[in-house]
Amino acid sequence: MTWDAMDDHHPSARLRRLPSRMLAMIAMQADRLVSEGLAQMDARKWHYAALVALSESGPVSQAELSKRTGIYRSDLVSVINELAERGFVERAPDPADRRRNVITVTERGRGHLERLDKLITELQDDVLAPLTRPEREQLTDLLARVLEHHSRSRAS
Repeated sequence: MTWDAMDDHHPSARLRRLPSRMLAMIAMQADRLVSEGLAQMDARKWHYAALVALSESGPVSQAELSKRTGIYRSDLVSVINELAERGFVERAPDPADRRRNVITVTERGRGHLERLDKLITELQDDVLAPLTRPEREQLTDLLARVLEHHSRSRAS
């Protein structure tokens, strides 16, 4: 997609050189591509994030899963409900504190995550199509540094 197609008006050269503007526009395109791709598998970004977090950390409380995924607790309830309805996760009372629930990914959920991982890899390739493999790695490293910097700044 060209700059002309992304904006109603032709952006000035100054606007085309603003990294924050380019990041925002790329983020919109990437978000659209990923959301559309996941929708073809009847999934959403938060489904993927929850399954990845559970796969990496094992069973956790809903509060901990919210922290690990960045999904607001109120939104996470519907995500867990959707995943549980499909048999991808199980929700059970925490043996240490019956007031809390512990969420666990199921075997079916692991299989679904494997399929989503393949799709996400393809979608990342689509998003970064004009870049070589080394350029993709460099861009990812640079973006991680910027994100880490701003994450630290916010935490202070």
